[in-house]
Amino acid sequence: MIPLHLGSLHPYEQALTFGLAFGPFLVLAVVIAVRRRADAAREAAAEHEEHHVPEGPAAERAHSADSPGPDAS
Repeated sequence: MIPLHLGSLHPYEQALTFGLAFGPFLVLAVVIAVRRRADAAREAAAEHEEHHVPEGPAAERAHSADSPGPDAS
């Protein structure tokens, strides 16, 4: 039903009216989706860093310092 209080609008005027009415909600939905995705990626990276086991000579030295060697009884 055509809203009579606006009168008859041209198609581009109708598009502008709907854009002004619903556009901010669409922009908000996009912003929320992007922020949630960024937050999830940041949390996943932090969790990965938390559980990451370093590799290489420095890690071997750290590992050997934590555990007793074969000479320890």
